[in-house]
Amino acid sequence: MNTDRPSIMGILNVTPDSFSDGGEFNSPELALQHALQMIEEGADLIDIGGESTRPGAEVVSEQAQLDRVIPVIELLKENIPEKILMSIDTTNSAVAEAALKAGVHWINDVSAAEDSPQMLALAAAQQCPIVLMHRQGISVTMQDKPQYSDVSQEVVSYLRQRAYVALDRGVSASNIILDPGIGFGKTFEHNLTLMADLMSLVELGYKVLLGTSRKRFLNEICHPSSASKLAAATCATTTMGVLAGVAIFRVHDVLENRQAADVTWKIKKSTQRCG
Repeated sequence: MNTDRPSIMGILNVTPDSFSDGGEFNSPELALQHALQMIEEGADLIDIGGESTRPGAEVVSEQAQLDRVIPVIELLKENIPEKILMSIDTTNSAVAEAALKAGVHWINDVSAAEDSPQMLALAAAQQCPIVLMHRQGISVTMQDKPQYSDVSQEVVSYLRQRAYVALDRGVSASNIILDPGIGFGKTFEHNLTLMADLMSLVELGYKVLLGTSRKRFLNEICHPSSASKLAAATCATTTMGVLAGVAIFRVHDVLENRQAADVTWKIKKSTQRCG
C-alpha cells in the first residue's frame, strides 16, 4: 500500500442485509467483479464482510460468516494484484483467523476486539494491522438512545485505552488503526462533533480510519432518493478527513473518494511546503 498518500479501502459486503449494498455481491463471482472495479477506480485495500454491522443488525453465526467470506477471499487472492491488500470485517476471532489463513492481511473489528478477547493475540501473533473502532452498545440496540457527556473526549479516551490494551497484548503501534465509529451508537449531532474534531484522534499518534460512506447522518443533511446517491456527501467528509490527517477512508464509491482524497492531499502538501 502507498503510505505517502491517504489510502482508500473499498467496501465489499457479502451479506444479504447491509444498509446500502446488501445482497448485491453475494456470489464469489459478483464479489470478484466488484472488487476488480474498485481496484481499477483506485482502491488500495478491499474490506470483506460477512456480517452486517448496520444499526439493528442481528448477530450472524461463525459458520455463516465463514461460508460467505472464505470463498470470496480465496477467489480474490487468485485474481487481484498482489499489491492490493484485503481485510476481514468481523468481530469473531475464529472468522478472522480463517480469513488470515485464506489470504487477508488486516483485521477490521468494529468492537475494538472486545467481542472476542482472542482477537488481539491473533493480531499480535500474525503481526497484522487491526482496526479498533468505537461503538457504544451493540449493533442491535446501539442507536436506541446513545448518550455522552462529551462525545469527542469519550471516543478518544476509549480508543486510547484500547490501543494501550493492544500494545500490552503484543500488537505493534504501527499495526494499530483507530476508527471513531461514525454512526455506531451516535446521534446526528454526535457524528457532526466527531467529524469536526477528527484531529484530536489523529493526535494520539496512531493511523486513523474514517468510515462515513453513505451513512444516515449524511442522508439527514442531503435527503437523497437513496443512500447510493451520497457519493458527493461522502467526498466532503473525506476531504475533511485528509485535512485532519486521517490515513484511511472506508468507502463504497471508490472513484469519487479517490479523487477527493488525492486532490486534497496534493493541496495540503503544497501548502505545507510553502509554509
